[in-house]
Amino acid sequence: MMADVPSELNLRNYLTREEYEVCVNRGTERPFSGNLLYNKDKGIYCCKCCGTMLFDSDQKYDSHSGWPSFWAPLNEENITKKIDNDLGITRIEVVCSKCGCHLGHVFDDGPKPTGLRYCINSLSLNFEKST
Repeated sequence: MMADVPSELNLRNYLTREEYEVCVNRGTERPFSGNLLYNKDKGIYCCKCCGTMLFDSDQKYDSHSGWPSFWAPLNEENITKKIDNDLGITRIEVVCSKCGCHLGHVFDDGPKPTGLRYCINSLSLNFEKST
């Protein structure tokens, strides 16, 4: 985990090629391939690039979408939502507010109480297990 916002050069040295593609180039990992998809441990999901705390395991649920899904972020201030028209449809991209790391997208088909589904790439996250 990196304490400060990393430079592009540091990210190239720190991230794997696949992580860099997702986090920096706004890619998407293959569905059902992420190492955190089936994680049931209690803890906090943090930004892969800068360590900002993003999601709590208590907000994680199985959306059957192929990516880790959360019905709310840990703290709204730690994520930024952006309009994404890259695929010819309008989606809402979710990025880390501190470093701009691409996390995934948010959709309005999630469970109560928010009705939201934060569909997040495992490659964008580190998991810190509760002790």
